[in-house]
Amino acid sequence: MWAASCLASCCAACACDACRTVVSGISRRSARIAYCGLFALSLVVSWILREVAAPLMEKLPWINHFHKTPDREWFETDAVLRVSLGNFLFFTILSVSMVGVKNQRDPRDAVHHGGWMMKIICWFILVILMFFVPNEIISFYESASKFGAGLFLLVQVVLLLDFVHGWNDKWVGYDEQFWYVALLVVSLVCYLATFGFSGLLFHWFTPSGQDCGLNTFFIVMTLTLVLLFAIVALHPAVGGSILPASVISLYCMYLCYSGLASEPRDYECNGLHKHSKAISTGTLTLGLLTTVLSVVYSAVRAGSSTTLLSPPGSPRAGKPLLPMDKADEHEEKEKNKPVSYSYAFFHIIFSLASMYSAMLLTGWSTSVGESGKLVDVGWPSVWVRIITGWATAGLYVWSLVAPILFPEREF
Repeated sequence: MWAASCLASCCAACACDACRTVVSGISRRSARIAYCGLFALSLVVSWILREVAAPLMEKLPWINHFHKTPDREWFETDAVLRVSLGNFLFFTILSVSMVGVKNQRDPRDAVHHGGWMMKIICWFILVILMFFVPNEIISFYESASKFGAGLFLLVQVVLLLDFVHGWNDKWVGYDEQFWYVALLVVSLVCYLATFGFSGLLFHWFTPSGQDCGLNTFFIVMTLTLVLLFAIVALHPAVGGSILPASVISLYCMYLCYSGLASEPRDYECNGLHKHSKAISTGTLTLGLLTTVLSVVYSAVRAGSSTTLLSPPGSPRAGKPLLPMDKADEHEEKEKNKPVSYSYAFFHIIFSLASMYSAMLLTGWSTSVGESGKLVDVGWPSVWVRIITGWATAGLYVWSLVAPILFPEREF
């Protein structure tokens, strides 16, 4: 017994030392990666509690105060929402506290990049506290998360449009035959993948002998949008490029597939119902990976934004009253540097992503009961994906025609 106690103490001490080593190794440049790691940890915790916390939560009187105990799926959804709420509050508090940070001299710059042990402890405490709040607050957060998750999807669309237009401008800017050929090749590959994908969708989601008019409408509508992209982009008045049109076409077709794959497994037009476990795991993995990558990319894009930041020069800048040596001068210049991205925007993206991940893990909080252990399955998930695809199409077409309709404005 004494030996086991000593072994446990040694293991705990080693774990603490390992944590301190990892936290102390987080540098200024790796802070964004650390935030992404913390966000990924919240997804893992949500997933684990979704699977194992229901029996314990059934015994908590301030959670299970109903006359009739709800189904197990209700407690699984509630566990995910509570972890998500703690994560949301953590990043929202950071976002509010970082409003107005313009240069590295601001003390809040050090808070953003350092103090990791304290931040991890605060995150952990917030998540734990969420399991003591009333059900009414969780119910309100569930409703708010649907709007926040939709806003996050809209941010994804805007970032994708920004990415493809920037990609096209960069390759065209080289003004060399090789890059023009590369543009053509990538565009052809995207279009071939789009139309090949559409064929698979007809095969999987419009089985013969079934009335699948809704699925057919979704696929045909997406193909119509693909043709519309090409027509508008190649119109002489627009003078667009085929590369953004092809990439957006492939993305819209993927959203169509994602929506159709989220249909209930007992729906006769869902040809994937025989592989429900594999599809559910794949949807979860791809969805969570997309979420994390979107957060990372949004931080990078925020770093290139100059509209949210003050200009590097400042009227206060001048010669020091006393001469400084080289090291002090370098340190002073470093402190006076403007921040490279908006910290407030960076953290608010994590807040919205927390809402989106909660909806992803709970099937938008309405389909868990009907779909059991399946993830992101149910008609709400279907319509969210389909409408996101239509919104992507609308924003892309608008990005092409807006400069023509409003030539005096800058886009």
